[in-house]
Amino acid sequence: MNSVIKIENLSKTYAGGFQALKNIDLEIREGEIIALLGPNGAGKTTLISVVCGIVNPTEGQVSVNGYDIVKDYRQARASIGLVPQELTTDSFETVWNTLAFSRGLFGKPSDPAHLEKTLKSLSLWDKKDNRIMTLSGGMKRRVMIGKALSHEPEILFLDEPTAGVDVELRKDMWQVVRALRESGVTVILTTHYIDEAEEMADRIGIINQGGILLVEEKTALMQKLGEKRLILHLNQAVTALPSGLDAYNLELKNAGLDLVYTYDTQQENSDITALLDAVENAGLGFKDLETQQNSLEEIFVNLVKK
Repeated sequence: MNSVIKIENLSKTYAGGFQALKNIDLEIREGEIIALLGPNGAGKTTLISVVCGIVNPTEGQVSVNGYDIVKDYRQARASIGLVPQELTTDSFETVWNTLAFSRGLFGKPSDPAHLEKTLKSLSLWDKKDNRIMTLSGGMKRRVMIGKALSHEPEILFLDEPTAGVDVELRKDMWQVVRALRESGVTVILTTHYIDEAEEMADRIGIINQGGILLVEEKTALMQKLGEKRLILHLNQAVTALPSGLDAYNLELKNAGLDLVYTYDTQQENSDITALLDAVENAGLGFKDLETQQNSLEEIFVNLVKK
């Protein structure tokens, strides 16, 4: 798959000496949704701002569709749509005029059909003549997406797109983002909502203190770094583990009614069969069992701690 954005050895140090980005290397593939996941202050917005030409890099190179963001900034920027965290629109302007003006800024000719299609895809067509100030927060956020799409970019950056948006609207916006990807748009999403990254992304990059900790396919990340738990629901509560089970990584939970075995998903031999035999030999009966996989949230928290 082709790379549409290539970031090499990118660093950004502000005038006061604060280093917001440290030697970032990242390639973003055509047609994917990649989520950059990290706590507040991790460097997510600075990274986006550099790629979009809002902030100048201190070191390194960035190319968009083969165009250097510094030397060929007009060509590079023409490929990009940006939805910033802040709602930066003229409150007294209509939805339609907001999108039309943004399209004109990129030198694109008037195209009412494209604007209509964009507004309908965002469920904003019936609001096209409304002033921005009359819209709800969720609709204003959709207008920002429409504004970013008005000049038909191939790449869309969404910087915390659902910040301050209620759960129902967040899920609606997830559908919008998926539809954009299906239409061929590459989407780069920054978020600190774990479920957002887990729900939507093809790949996940974890960023903390200005550096990329890792970038992985979502499923591979879950398998590589996740732990699994086998939970045996016992017939009767026990207060202590029998001595025959000392060799296993076991915990008693739920007032002694649950026996929990934690193991690494990468481990070739998880010893589950031997464990079940040992449990039976120890005289512990169980009525049911289940397995649980580490969530992305647990993986993220463990990585950031390290």
